[in-house]
Amino acid sequence: MAVSSKKPCYVTTPIYYSSGKVHIGNSYTTIACDVFARFNRLMGHDVFFLTGMDEHGQKIEEAAQKAGLTPEVFVEGIAEETKKLWHNLRISNDDFIRTSELRHTKVVQKMFEEMLKNDDIYLGTYSGNYCVSCETYFTKTQLGEDQTCPDCGKQTKIISEEGYFLRLTKYQQKLIDFIEQNPDFIQPEQRKNEVLSFIKSGLEDLCVSRTSFKWGIPVLSNPKHVVYVWIDALSNYLSVLGYGSENESNYQKYWVNSDMVFHVVGKDILRFHAVYWPIMLMALGVPVKFKLIAHGWILIKSGRMSKSRGNAVYPMDLVNRYGLDPVRYYLAKELAHGNDGLFSYERFVERYNNDLANDLGNLLSRTISMIQKYRNGIIPSYQGFVTPYDQGIKELTKTVISEYIENFARFSLPAGIAKVWTLIDRANKYIDETEPWKLAKDESNKAVLDSVLYHLAEILRISGVLVSPILVEAAPKIQAALGIKEPMPQLESLEFGYTFTGLVESLSEPLFKRVKLEEELAYFNEDNQENETTPLKEQAIVTEEPKEEHKPIVTIDDFAKLDLRVGEIIDSKKHPNATKLLVSQVKIGEEVRQIVSGIAEYYQPEEIIGKKVLVVVNLKPVKIRGEMSNGMLLCAEEGDKLELLESKMPSGSSIK
Repeated sequence: MAVSSKKPCYVTTPIYYSSGKVHIGNSYTTIACDVFARFNRLMGHDVFFLTGMDEHGQKIEEAAQKAGLTPEVFVEGIAEETKKLWHNLRISNDDFIRTSELRHTKVVQKMFEEMLKNDDIYLGTYSGNYCVSCETYFTKTQLGEDQTCPDCGKQTKIISEEGYFLRLTKYQQKLIDFIEQNPDFIQPEQRKNEVLSFIKSGLEDLCVSRTSFKWGIPVLSNPKHVVYVWIDALSNYLSVLGYGSENESNYQKYWVNSDMVFHVVGKDILRFHAVYWPIMLMALGVPVKFKLIAHGWILIKSGRMSKSRGNAVYPMDLVNRYGLDPVRYYLAKELAHGNDGLFSYERFVERYNNDLANDLGNLLSRTISMIQKYRNGIIPSYQGFVTPYDQGIKELTKTVISEYIENFARFSLPAGIAKVWTLIDRANKYIDETEPWKLAKDESNKAVLDSVLYHLAEILRISGVLVSPILVEAAPKIQAALGIKEPMPQLESLEFGYTFTGLVESLSEPLFKRVKLEEELAYFNEDNQENETTPLKEQAIVTEEPKEEHKPIVTIDDFAKLDLRVGEIIDSKKHPNATKLLVSQVKIGEEVRQIVSGIAEYYQPEEIIGKKVLVVVNLKPVKIRGEMSNGMLLCAEEGDKLELLESKMPSGSSIK
């Protein structure tokens, strides 16, 4: 493997709004960034990892008043709680920026005055629909029904005030050119296309100050104005590096001279980072160095998670019951690159038991036990290819390391994790193929048994390194169990053929203890009891009925009874009790439904995740082979071919 030079790498989360307790939707971004930062450190890069709090704005001012506190005291409490959470989740950030800090305030004021001096900001008057929750004005064309906010759905207010404006129109074409000339600037591709469509529809100059409240950074030359909260917040990525201060060494190192700057954000704040932020940088003459990675949302079955709806899931509730690593693993594994992901306690327990307790934990305990029993705790030395499977395992290991690095480097964490599990799965199969307990009974098989035990230990060692950015507690335990005392090797030097020198050590308890699904669902008060109904053959899409040339003619009234919509498949797995069925989680607008469909002969589950498909949503829910199905995916069929019908329209769109 080629040796990489040490490169400065800057990884940022969005800075979270100081509005209350952090749920797993917010935690996903921070955990994913932490995994990414740890991976880059394993690659030998010089990483600076930033997170923090966005503490200004009218919404914070009003929340503080409601709580009977000053804004300063209100945000201080939330910041401390958030820092405590990140500590408990083992987030390895290098700094925690708060927009109320003096080091940030000075930089924001300086940036504002610089853009004002260059006429990229000008004073004017604005009247329009304003959303207090999102701290954003919207044009008439952007508003939802009844003048609601297009982002959060809340009612907007007509507000008129004097304000400063940022000349977005001046930089519209320059930004379009930049995006088109840098195809990896916004990832994934679908988000880039959304941004380009938004810009090409025509930008309007952005109001970047407020006079209707005081909790914010005053404009230095006109203190009755406070800086618009998004201009304030976005500036954190530079203020923390010392931009505009007496010491700009970190700014030069991690921004100007780095080609590894990554902003990771949720898709709901894509526009602010993909439009306003690069235009600010262009106006300041600062190079646009970052790559913008926009991920989807963690959804629950009732739709998007929200503290105000009372349906949020909080990470420490899970950590306190299952431990830290299962939570980090689930969140890093479940959100496919750029798409929404689903959280359910059932799915969480399934991943915990199958992936962690069975596949990894059981592999470790069996391997350590056999080495102690058959070789007195000494891992045999590597003897090359002894069994018929050894060469294939070594080649697979090399491929897994390479593809893991490739996927993690482009923030495709689930795909990278899946590569590691192909190696873990191969080791478990290797035990079944070689049957070490039988080899141990015949001294003539000593060399074969030595090779088997070595290969199992080596797969565990390599897997332990690869999962170390995610399983921050389990990975060191794996290394210790194998008798390894030295630090984790960097990925550039990770290869098959390590010489073990220490004695293996038994774990005081299993790496991950299996749990019972029914007990866990009962603990979290999730109703998993569905009324048994007779399965309908139509729900499986593919039927055994003889085909008719044409079905009976229907009226338009008959057709109108069907509610057809666009749905996005955010998760899919094989039915546990039927080889022809897939069980998919389909996002339809803000709702997530489980749909069972008879397409397993035509599609693998991972192939359909992310597809936008046509769904019949007003079918009566039924149970199909023990799994509830609430809807039907539409397909086209000819002969032995079957294809899902797809659409490019947004999830939830009606089909007419």
